[in-house]
Amino acid sequence: MPNASWSRSSVPDQRSRGPVSNVASRFVAAGLLVLLAGCNEKNQYVAPPPPTVSVSQPIERPVTRYLEMTGNTQAFASVDLEARVQGFLETITYKDGARVAKGTPLFGIQRDTYEAQLKQAQGSLASQEAARTNAQSEYQRQATLGKQEFASQAHVEDTKTKLDQATASVIEAQANLDLAKINLGYTQVLAPFDGIVTNHLVDVGGLVGVGGPTKLATIVRVDPLYVYFNVSEQQVLLVKQNLARQGRTLGDVSKIPVEIGLQDETGYPHAGHLDYVAPQVDPSTGTLLARGLFENGQHALMPGLFVRVRVPIQRPEKALLVRDDAIGTNQQGSYLLVVGPDDVVAQRLVTPGQREGRYRVIEAGLASGEWVITDGLQRAVPGSKVVPQKVMQEATAEATPPAAADTRR
Repeated sequence: MPNASWSRSSVPDQRSRGPVSNVASRFVAAGLLVLLAGCNEKNQYVAPPPPTVSVSQPIERPVTRYLEMTGNTQAFASVDLEARVQGFLETITYKDGARVAKGTPLFGIQRDTYEAQLKQAQGSLASQEAARTNAQSEYQRQATLGKQEFASQAHVEDTKTKLDQATASVIEAQANLDLAKINLGYTQVLAPFDGIVTNHLVDVGGLVGVGGPTKLATIVRVDPLYVYFNVSEQQVLLVKQNLARQGRTLGDVSKIPVEIGLQDETGYPHAGHLDYVAPQVDPSTGTLLARGLFENGQHALMPGLFVRVRVPIQRPEKALLVRDDAIGTNQQGSYLLVVGPDDVVAQRLVTPGQREGRYRVIEAGLASGEWVITDGLQRAVPGSKVVPQKVMQEATAEATPPAAADTRR
């Protein structure tokens, strides 16, 4: 049979392979074993270590409670200097913007007309006084003759009437003289009080006082200075409650301190006291107008400035303070991130109060012994673990109020 003739010579002889082929076979087999072993292993995720954050406990110290508002400065007195008599402006005896004392001459108006009117009034008075003297003598003579029945009673009464008329003429002449003196005095415009005079509005040679008073300039008194501000109805009630605890009322306004600060100033460096409180709340706004009085000898303040105002309403008490930059905000309100005993972060809704330098008073939502995250807030996620590093806050640091009005209260 043909198939039976198939010989062994047609089958490759394994013994005919060289030593190189045997080594290659062994390497291939070993590689297959390694691949098969690798397919049996599973990949595992290794979590990163918890982030490190700085934590500190809130400061507990006495804090004075304040009402914080905004207001405007206003001059203690401001008067328009006007020409009350007609004439040509002859002199301007001050420099625009100069500080002047009370009684300083500022403007001079033409005087000759009013000096002539004064002399005329003086002459008229002298004439009337002479007529009265003559009428007085005639009356006394006729009264004596009447007593001796050498003159009729009607003649005596007639001389008495003339004496009364002469007396009335003297009074009228004296009044005209006084008016002439007043008008002459109006030709000199004097400073009514110590203050600063604005720029002049009429030049020398201009006709003033025609048809009514003519405004020449304005004098402003800036020492002391007023600050006006509005207090809400709720704040008024709060102030009254705290005054009642101290045995005082709103009538003791001069004993209530007021502090103000400008927009470019840190804190409230200007101290004064309450000077006036309106007797009733404005029903249209629900506010009460109040006024503070401030010494301004160095003229650091000027009228018309926007200022921040604060008024103490409570005596010092214990309060919790945390760093202001540790407070976050979201749709629910203000919050702090705290770390519990298990090093897990928790979000705590809080009620922030007034600012004390770099710290903020926490009105509610935080206990005194809790650890608050102050640094590393971006790495802290509520519900996750962290590695807290405890830092002590400066409990004795002097509180410096903020430089700008805070609206987060």
